[in-house]
Amino acid sequence: MAAETPIRVSVVYAPAARNVQEVALELARSCTVLQALQASGLLQLFPGIDLNTVVVGVWGRKAGLDQPLRAQDRVEIYRPLTVDPKVARRERFVRQGARTAGLFIKKRAGAKAGY
Repeated sequence: MAAETPIRVSVVYAPAARNVQEVALELARSCTVLQALQASGLLQLFPGIDLNTVVVGVWGRKAGLDQPLRAQDRVEIYRPLTVDPKVARRERFVRQGARTAGLFIKKRAGAKAGY
């Protein structure tokens, strides 16, 4: 039997905004998301990542820990949301004001508000 050729995958985690940790790995062709997480060393580097509750994805799509990986896959570890996106948008709109946000920023001369 010929030896299995390894596949290249990357594991990505952002512990805070604008702070991205990316680890490139070469793993066996039959590896899973869990094996990639363990091989990356990010679980030891960031002990706050709990395998029982962590949400992971492959290229932006939610994936299970037992999902097999393919060559060039990007495994992403997601942080829990700290603020509801709808609430954040509402607060940003209030802070910026109605005249400087969204549809109201480029108003045609003589047009109704919001058009």
